[in-house]
Amino acid sequence: MKLTQEQQDMLDGKYGEGTAYAMKIQVAIGESFDAPRMVPITRAHVALSNQDADLWFAEKLLAAGAHCRVAPTVNPGFCVSFFKEHNMVSDEDAEMMMRTHNAYKGLGAILTYNCTPYVATNVPNFGEICAFSESSATPYINSVWGARSNREGANSALCAAITGYVPEYGLLLDENRKGNILVEVKADMKSDFQYHLLGYCGKKIGPGIPVFTGLPKHIGKEALTNLGAQLNTSGAYGMYHIEGFTPEAQTLEQAFGGKEPERVVTITNEDLDEILEEISNTGNRKIDFAMFGCPHFTLEQCMHIAKELKGKNLKVPMWILTSYHVKELADRMGISEVIEKAGGYIVPDTCPDQPCWHGLSGKFGVTESPKCAYYPKRRGIEFVIRDLDTCIQAALTGAVV
Repeated sequence: MKLTQEQQDMLDGKYGEGTAYAMKIQVAIGESFDAPRMVPITRAHVALSNQDADLWFAEKLLAAGAHCRVAPTVNPGFCVSFFKEHNMVSDEDAEMMMRTHNAYKGLGAILTYNCTPYVATNVPNFGEICAFSESSATPYINSVWGARSNREGANSALCAAITGYVPEYGLLLDENRKGNILVEVKADMKSDFQYHLLGYCGKKIGPGIPVFTGLPKHIGKEALTNLGAQLNTSGAYGMYHIEGFTPEAQTLEQAFGGKEPERVVTITNEDLDEILEEISNTGNRKIDFAMFGCPHFTLEQCMHIAKELKGKNLKVPMWILTSYHVKELADRMGISEVIEKAGGYIVPDTCPDQPCWHGLSGKFGVTESPKCAYYPKRRGIEFVIRDLDTCIQAALTGAVV
């Protein structure tokens, strides 16, 4: 791979040991994909995990003097103050979260702790070259905003933020951004929940870049977030197209680059019903809690829940996971107060797959997100998946019916 003098100087250690580590990794990635050169980035997002390997890598770079040239936003860990106040987290786990906080703070990251930066805090323009990790983020910025990022890992995105460069390959190139699977949606896409289920059809869609037809003319940010998140829970997708909606798919010809699709997949109401039956208990059962916000909920979703809960009392605890920005607005607008009076909480900076939820092990919750149900399973937490309004009703009665 051909490097500029500045890039070679980074690799040779002239910008410090930490930058050299980061550039060495970037060069290795580039060589593995036969990238001819590096290109500069303007934005980055790091899907930190607050786990051993993630923390080891961040602290290693920090100790070696690394600092981000392009300040990245970061994924959630958990809100230490909230979980300590409610006696839900051990001192050991809280200390690890604070070490993670201090490491990324020292590296110069923007400490948003939010998995949907593409909605408000880190929104790229069309054509911007970025380095985004996080399963829902990469397809959103590629598909909805028309920016360009490969499906980075947390570590490669951090290295890109430190060096300011990524190897040029994959979805950074025009020819690799064309669709190759035609997905004819014949299901009734009547709510954001259906986009969760549509995204979870990844096994049926198969590998490649899907081009969706038959979707409504107007699709909200929540539905698009759900689609990308679940595509990457059921499969691995860096990008998709929606005919007449996403920037590079104003027509099918544009979406496919003038070529015929390699295969055609049809998604019906029956497919969505089968997906829900496959991934969730479809019978009636009691629940122990409700959890929403994987990916993080928007202010509008919090407003909807507050409207449904006003003047009522929850039978089980409810946690709504959001960005700090949404939580601040919810506090200002009285939304948090309504939800807390009902017995629920809006919790910022927090992911469902974190040790702060150890107290839920062995319990059954309700959620509208298949992704939320998928990852906490390794912690012994089970979920019933339903649409949002059914989930809210279940939290009010203590049972899914």
